[in-house]
Amino acid sequence: MTMEPENLLRFVAALAFVVALIAAIAWLARRWMPGGVAVSASKRRRLQIVETLALDPKTRAMLVRRDEVEHLLVVGPHGTTAIERIEASRAASEPA
Repeated sequence: MTMEPENLLRFVAALAFVVALIAAIAWLARRWMPGGVAVSASKRRRLQIVETLALDPKTRAMLVRRDEVEHLLVVGPHGTTAIERIEASRAASEPA
């Protein structure tokens, strides 16, 4: 069972087109979908994980900064709990 050269060339071209189409759609989805990781060079990231600490194998304390406000969160298997909100002026005045 051999393929004619024309059919083989057509098959390879169609396969290359489909792979390129999938790659283009994946690139567009990562770049433009809400919640994607893409941030343009002109924009500053507003959300940052400052520090994490393992409290036990399934629970972590996380210090998260959003704009100029830090939030202390406990993240575990039963959900997330906000423990404290720290304003930027208060965080800067506290000793290290």
